[in-house]
Amino acid sequence: MTRRDAMKLLGTTVAVTTATTGSAPAAAADKDKPGEVWMVVYPKFTALDLVGPHHVFSLLERYKVRLVWKDTKEVVSDTGIPVRPTTAFADCPGDPAVLFVPGGTEGTLAAMEDKEVREFLAGRGARAKFVTSVCTGSLVLGAAGLLKGYKATTHWLTLDTLKQFGAEPVAARVVEDRNRVTGAGVTAGIDFALALAAKLKDESYAKAVQLMMEYDPQPPFKSGNPKVADADTVKMLRAMTAPFQTKLDAAIQRLPK
Repeated sequence: MTRRDAMKLLGTTVAVTTATTGSAPAAAADKDKPGEVWMVVYPKFTALDLVGPHHVFSLLERYKVRLVWKDTKEVVSDTGIPVRPTTAFADCPGDPAVLFVPGGTEGTLAAMEDKEVREFLAGRGARAKFVTSVCTGSLVLGAAGLLKGYKATTHWLTLDTLKQFGAEPVAARVVEDRNRVTGAGVTAGIDFALALAAKLKDESYAKAVQLMMEYDPQPPFKSGNPKVADADTVKMLRAMTAPFQTKLDAAIQRLPK
C-alpha cells in the first residue's frame, strides 16, 4: 500500500463515519470536493521550499497537484535539482484551490521581475481559494500585488521587505490572513502545508498526514531563528546575504509602480 493509498483509506473511513452519524456540515462537505493545487516552479527556486509542501499536498485525497511554469521544459533549482513542470501556465484548467509559490534567492528576483509570472499569479490568484507561499515566495506574491493589505511572513532576512508591497510582516512560522497563507523560511514549508491541509480537509486528516510523514523535528542545535541563534551566527549570516538584499532592493525599484 502506498502512502497515497493509505490516505485514501483514511478519507473513506471519514466518509463512512459521516454516513453513519448523519449528514456532514456544509463546511465539511465543501472540503470533500475535488480540488487542484498549483505549485509554481521557476529557474533557481529552492527545492526544499517546494518538496516539503508537495509531499503533504500529494497525500490529500481528492486533490490533484500540478507543477506549473511557462512551459513544461525542465527547470533547475538553486542547488541543481532538475524538476519538470507538469502543466504550462496556458494549460492550467479552471481555478485552483491552492496557488503556491516557493522562494529561491536569485531565482526569486527574476520571478519578481518577470511580467508573465506576475500576470499569471495576479489573474489566477484573484480566483484561487488560497494564495500561498513559503520563504521568499511571498515576495513574488507581493510583486504580483497579491499581499497588499494582508499579514504575511517570509524568510526572516527579508521580512521587512514585505512592507514595500503593502503587506504587514509578521515574524511567525506560519501566518494566515483570510485566504492568504504564508510560511517562513525553507523548512517552515512543512508546517505551512500541514496547517493548510487542516483547512483543505480537517485537523484529524492533517494530523494523520503528519504522523504518516513522522514529522517530529528535533534539531541538533538551537539556531533555527534569529531570536534563539547566537549573535555571532546571526551577524555572519547577515553579512553573507547582504549582497542579495542589495539586489532585492534594486529589483523592487525596477518593478512597475
